[in-house]
Amino acid sequence: MADFQQHEPIATLHRLSDRPVDSLAAELVEYSQRRPIALIIPALFSELAGPALDRIVDEISRISYLNEVIVGIDQASEQEFAEAKRFFDRLPQRTRLLWNDGPRMRSIDETLADRVLAPSEPGKGRNVWYCLGYFLASGRCETLALHDADIVTYDQGILARLLYPILHPTFGYSFSKGYYFRAGEGPTANINGRVVRLLVAPLLGALRTTLGDHDYLRYLAAFRYPLAGEFAMQLDMTRSIRIPSDWGLEIGVLSEVYRIYQGRRICQVDICDRYDHKHQNLSVADPQAGLHKMSRDIAKAIYRKLAIDGMTLTAETFRTVKAVYYRNALDLVSHYRNDATFNGFDFDLHAEETAVEVFSAAIMEAGHDFLNDPMNTPFIPNWSRVQSAVPDVLEQLYDAVELDNA
Repeated sequence: MADFQQHEPIATLHRLSDRPVDSLAAELVEYSQRRPIALIIPALFSELAGPALDRIVDEISRISYLNEVIVGIDQASEQEFAEAKRFFDRLPQRTRLLWNDGPRMRSIDETLADRVLAPSEPGKGRNVWYCLGYFLASGRCETLALHDADIVTYDQGILARLLYPILHPTFGYSFSKGYYFRAGEGPTANINGRVVRLLVAPLLGALRTTLGDHDYLRYLAAFRYPLAGEFAMQLDMTRSIRIPSDWGLEIGVLSEVYRIYQGRRICQVDICDRYDHKHQNLSVADPQAGLHKMSRDIAKAIYRKLAIDGMTLTAETFRTVKAVYYRNALDLVSHYRNDATFNGFDFDLHAEETAVEVFSAAIMEAGHDFLNDPMNTPFIPNWSRVQSAVPDVLEQLYDAVELDNA
């Protein structure tokens, strides 16, 4: 059972009762008549054969308040894209797939690259960005939700709870972020979510100790699961939000929401009892892969935002942050071990402390990257700017997607 604590500066919506999902869905059907809803799912073609996506599509097919489903497909050949279309054909909602590696989408990407407006690297950020563009081009919906394609514990309640806060007519929220408890299932289940538990939480604590209680750090620290890939927003934000193309996507989105709303009209919501999805390798030896790269990109995203807000960051700053972080993280490992034992979970102390060591190195590597190239920005331009430079870009994008789906 969730607690009822509110942590400023954002609102937290808890699951204090077992309210039936059908009750939430019935209200969402009514609200969606006035504010139609679209769902974005960024996916790799390989995820069609994974353990999660088949169940996700089955669950979505029974959701009556969705008007449109937009699926970004990465790393697919022509034959594989045709297979993906057949896979999603069972959805009763208007469904469109973006063939991100197809010739029509590549042509648009090249046009934008000539104007230095295209995403700088492939990945989830690029996929989500083009899906947002199609959402705007389609013009059918006013509310948007996004979640990943690899949630093995997926059910309809995740989407209903994510959308409810921003559709309820009296709540006044424009952005909602999901949170949950991440753990595996079965007799050898353990606590997951290493990057949130062992990087983000102790890093934010170290930065607040070193730099002071900055508003942005308080804002990030208020999120129960800041790296959750599930969020929902209103139409107005999709035009102005900038998203990173690297692993800093989730932190980057929260930073943009902070820039736009300064903590107002933002909430986080407890969307499920237990959540699990595919896991990245730690990649101890390769800083350009797995959780090693993810942690490095996340740290850089936080550093960039602090610098934008006027913080002076030096090599000495990063050395102090690393030292404080390391002590904070090891203390947390001890707490998590006790919590896991109390709840009957497995706990690998060596694996946890190895992760802390990798993340500690990543904090310094990210600081080095930032100081060597402080002008670097991985943010993709927002769609308002892109439309200003290429006025018919959304029409081009819409036509490309419709032709690919014909």
